[in-house]
Amino acid sequence: MSNNKNEKTLSVCKQLAAEFLARESNGQSIITIINATISNDRKYATIFFTVLPTEQEKAALAFAKRQRSDFRKFVGEHARLGKLPFFDFAIDEGEKHRQRIDELACELR
Repeated sequence: MSNNKNEKTLSVCKQLAAEFLARESNGQSIITIINATISNDRKYATIFFTVLPTEQEKAALAFAKRQRSDFRKFVGEHARLGKLPFFDFAIDEGEKHRQRIDELACELR
């Protein structure tokens, strides 16, 4: 039951993160939400994203981290999750590695 509840919470948070960042960002980069994790006690959640162009990653991450409290408020206003976790944002390094592997595979063909 708890695992199912966590999955629903993460799904809602990913959707709201995509909406929030698209609305609040300055449009100089494209931020794509890739994944989210939540702690077992549901107190902390991390939203993972990628940025295009990749040169804007540091700026986008700094922006997202500055917006954490506003995002938490946004989630509270747009979702019925009960107790809200504290959110953090991070660049999805796994997705970057996957893309690099795809590039290398294409070069070998």
